[in-house]
Amino acid sequence: MCAECGLKTSATAGTIFHRSHSPLSTWFAAVWFVCAQKNGVSALGLQQALGFGAYETAWAWLHKLRRAMVRPDRELLTGIVEVDQSFLGGQTPRRPGQVRGNYTDKVPIMIAVERDHRSRIGRIRLEVAEAPASLELVDFAREVVEPGSTIRTDGAAMFRRLAKLGYTHEPTTSYRAPDPDAVMPGPHLVSSLLKRWTAGTLHHRISPQHLPYYLDEFTFRFNRRRSHARGMLFYRLLQQAVDTDPHPLSELTGRPKH
Repeated sequence: MCAECGLKTSATAGTIFHRSHSPLSTWFAAVWFVCAQKNGVSALGLQQALGFGAYETAWAWLHKLRRAMVRPDRELLTGIVEVDQSFLGGQTPRRPGQVRGNYTDKVPIMIAVERDHRSRIGRIRLEVAEAPASLELVDFAREVVEPGSTIRTDGAAMFRRLAKLGYTHEPTTSYRAPDPDAVMPGPHLVSSLLKRWTAGTLHHRISPQHLPYYLDEFTFRFNRRRSHARGMLFYRLLQQAVDTDPHPLSELTGRPKH
């Protein structure tokens, strides 16, 4: 309490721990458990590990932590960057009354993959697109890649404008290549690992509303895949958690408070 104005506050005010009824030691255990697992953990796994009485508690905690995994002021990708698009999702059951075929709920995902001086994959950036093969990809490239860098793309005509936006553009016509999947090897590998992660860890239980934050978690883990110090990951996530605004359950679920 402020001695002058009487305002009451706490050490957790303004962080994702704000107004939590659980002790910080339990939060720290959750952060450690999330960081110690190479491929992450599902809400059910966190519930069982920490002994939560409700699944919703573990679900909410994970979504709060995911919102702390990507810094808004993170550095842009540099050097050589491959930019492409993939799709996440799969076939869904046939609609009632549908006679033939299935429909899909695949979501377009924009992928940028940095190449280091040895041509190895470096950092990545992921973002959900509103529509496939649109100018969003150009805007996405401008948002995540440092001007002056080299951007490699497929042969889509929309990417030609990158040369006028301060980038060196290296297009490759994928449909003429002997092996189309080898044209953008970085994005194709990242896409494959992302799909494997959503299947193995999350069991495909991803809602479109929260998909951007699942992509943030995958990015957080992928960009730190070579780190052998789990304690440093724990410290980094805690550091970003105290700098992340509170996200109450009503915001996470989209349900208004009663």
